[in-house]
Amino acid sequence: MESSLTGKRIGLLGALSLAAAALAQSPPLRSNAFGDPFFQVSARVAHCPVPAGPFVTEAERREQAHGRAERGTTCWLVGRCERPNSYAYDKDIAHAVQAVFQAKNPAPRSSLWVTVQRRVVYIEGCVSDARAASKIEALVMTVPDVERAIAIVTTQPRARPPYKLLSAP
Repeated sequence: MESSLTGKRIGLLGALSLAAAALAQSPPLRSNAFGDPFFQVSARVAHCPVPAGPFVTEAERREQAHGRAERGTTCWLVGRCERPNSYAYDKDIAHAVQAVFQAKNPAPRSSLWVTVQRRVVYIEGCVSDARAASKIEALVMTVPDVERAIAIVTTQPRARPPYKLLSAP
């Protein structure tokens, strides 16, 4: 009886060890902790890797929280924003960016995702022509309240992209 209990204990300890090792190896969970707008505006390039966008780990969220609060209010304090926080513009900007891409996509053969953070619009994904990046940025800059547009794109969807990936940032 004693050896049977010992065997069960060893088996349980082994299973717990394996479970702990599996958890230690799995990537940390990511979430859009700050609720930044993130959406796709085109999907015409096969195998284009999905960018990480605003998805962060809990540790990254803690690291970014103070800086985001500080940068968000600085805009208003120095008189560049009418709203008390530059992040307060992001949802309106996101709706307007979606509308301009529906009306006129300067890169029709593309797969693009948009992240809006603090009046800055990041456009990441795949395009068929490298010259599309400047056209995309110019289009986004026509949206009211956009402070900056940054297109981070690749013409090679199967190569490692120039942006962080949602699957393995």
